[in-house]
Amino acid sequence: MQHYTVGQAARVLGVSPDTARRWADAGRLATQREGPEGAGRRLIDGRDLAAFAADLAQRIPAEDPPVHSSVRNSFPGIITAVKLGDVAAQVEIQAGPHRLVSLLTREAAEELGLEVGMQATARVKSTSVHIDCP
Repeated sequence: MQHYTVGQAARVLGVSPDTARRWADAGRLATQREGPEGAGRRLIDGRDLAAFAADLAQRIPAEDPPVHSSVRNSFPGIITAVKLGDVAAQVEIQAGPHRLVSLLTREAAEELGLEVGMQATARVKSTSVHIDCP
């Protein structure tokens, strides 16, 4: 299972390292110390981070209407669900407040070794670009 430092978790969650550290200090984000006698840096289990990211996204209010946005084609985040079928797989990635769902072949998902808690980047190829302004 993949583990994340506080800084890596902050990037996945789309917050500053100080915010992630405060969440960890307050017990909202479970951490464990690496090394002998727990003297090393704090690490976050990938599955715990995935659950926290999904829960956090549910708490973020949707903007209505969006102030400034432009659809981007690269969404770094964490895998929150992998559903394998006989032929296809469905993979969910939480990228900050954005939940992306990808359908791919089961073979591709297995070759990539996709599992909950892994860091991943969803890339979107599109023939059109959308720009929203107030």
